[in-house]
Amino acid sequence: MVHHLSCSCGAEAAYTRRYSGQSLCAPCFSASVEKKAARTLTERSAVRRGQRVAAAVSGGKDSLAMLRVLHGMSERVGFDLHAITVDEGIPGYREEALRIAADYCGGLGVKHEVFSYKELFGTTLDEALESRSSKISSCAICGTLRRRALDAAREKTGSDVVATGHNLDDMIQTQIINMLSGDVPRMGRAAGDARARPFERIYESEVVFYAFANDIPFQAEPCPHMDEGIRTQVRQFLNSLEQDRPGIKNSMARSLERIAGAVESKAVGRCPSCGAPSTGDVCSVCLLAARLRADGSNMRVPTASRQ
Repeated sequence: MVHHLSCSCGAEAAYTRRYSGQSLCAPCFSASVEKKAARTLTERSAVRRGQRVAAAVSGGKDSLAMLRVLHGMSERVGFDLHAITVDEGIPGYREEALRIAADYCGGLGVKHEVFSYKELFGTTLDEALESRSSKISSCAICGTLRRRALDAAREKTGSDVVATGHNLDDMIQTQIINMLSGDVPRMGRAAGDARARPFERIYESEVVFYAFANDIPFQAEPCPHMDEGIRTQVRQFLNSLEQDRPGIKNSMARSLERIAGAVESKAVGRCPSCGAPSTGDVCSVCLLAARLRADGSNMRVPTASRQ
């Protein structure tokens, strides 16, 4: 005889959290994710009544699930929601994601705008990769440009804050990569930046189930450049640890958060070249542009707002 687990509401369970032993039906599971996301934003004071929130929507599971959660919160909390998508310019990959993002935003009635690397920087990611000769990974290029693109999108849409779909796994991976690369100051900056991350305390596997439980369409195809950096190896290592020791990711997240809080952040000034906030003499985007232009790229850096 097969014994089915039950949710506390009496319905048949659809998901069991191995780290807590809690079994939940799909509606109760979804409600728990939405409650934790809302609590995270409240505790961080990340989103407040009367603000405009720019939700960074890539077309993947995390960002579209986040958009659904924020859409449900917007009327209750009292903030305006605007969706933004960054188009890196990756042929055969980004087109599907753009379509999915636009369709889902349209279904929710959320205004949606696309911001491309080509328009902002004069080059797509693939064009920059074709011209590079120096040892710089695609993820390093894309991450640097994406952060600036999101800032530009926030300014253009008149938004107060950018919300991203980074989950707990993403946050741990980023901090471990910072540690492995010896960039301890960045750990403090990653913990204290102005982004809103509703899912930063929620496992990636839970975001996946939330998307399926709520019929959220998303692009499942991974970025063709994802294996060029170390993140994939770090992800696999952490997943193997979690498989053998359920809950270890939660413990790591709490520990890394405390470590990051103890890191003294560098003073933020203004880049003399583009005017963007910078912790160095020159911002990372201008440094990247100089390297790529030396390789033959026509990349440009837009002037940042002084607000």
